[in-house]
Amino acid sequence: MGLMQRFSTLFKAKASKTLDKYEDPRETLDYSYERTLEMLQKMRRAVADVATSRKRIELQAQQLQRSATKLEDQAKQAVSQNREDLAREALTRRQAIATQLTDLQAQHDQLKTEEARMVEGSRRLQAKVDSFRIRKETMKANYTAAEAQTKVNEAISGIGEEMGDVGLAMQRAEDKVAQMQARSGALDELMASGALDDASMSSDRLQAELDRGFAEPAVEAELARLKGELPGASTTAKQLDAPDEDAPAAPPPAETPAEEERR
Repeated sequence: MGLMQRFSTLFKAKASKTLDKYEDPRETLDYSYERTLEMLQKMRRAVADVATSRKRIELQAQQLQRSATKLEDQAKQAVSQNREDLAREALTRRQAIATQLTDLQAQHDQLKTEEARMVEGSRRLQAKVDSFRIRKETMKANYTAAEAQTKVNEAISGIGEEMGDVGLAMQRAEDKVAQMQARSGALDELMASGALDDASMSSDRLQAELDRGFAEPAVEAELARLKGELPGASTTAKQLDAPDEDAPAAPPPAETPAEEERR
């Protein structure tokens, strides 16, 4: 196979596939029906033309027949007047008209036969047009129903182009959600294990524990102070705060690193 022949075959295949994709059978049926109607109209015009020609011949024959009758009367008058020459001329013209009438009759019979044949053909074509119209409408209705059913099935099954795009979008959203959930779970595990501490806090865990030990006594002292400020609790607080003479003096509280820094 030559190169040009291969290009031609490829082009025809592509063109056929493209046309098949964009071809709507309903439009094709309507176009075929319109062409059939045009053929029927042309045949009807042809029948009308033949009938017109036949009628024209009939009118000509009637005129010639009147002329022949008139010539016959003239020949009789010429004979009654002993004018054989005029009678002979009238009869000669009448004979010529008779010949013309014979030819016109032959043409009339031919046109009449042709007209009858065309009328019969027009009737058959009209019957085919009526049958084609019914089949066309039925096929169009079936195609429309099948097309609608196909779209419904594609929407249900999710294999249509639009539903396919929606499915891909949902799949991407689910993948992102799963990725974010996995990342959040991993961060929670790292923070719980201490492998990923808060950047705002000290990186020295030992120092953080020591600071918490210094902060707890100060919190307890503040809590005792607040309790002492409550109404009716002053006597109890004084009793609690009165030093026991027999008890040894309590050592002063240890200073926190912050107090040492201020001092």
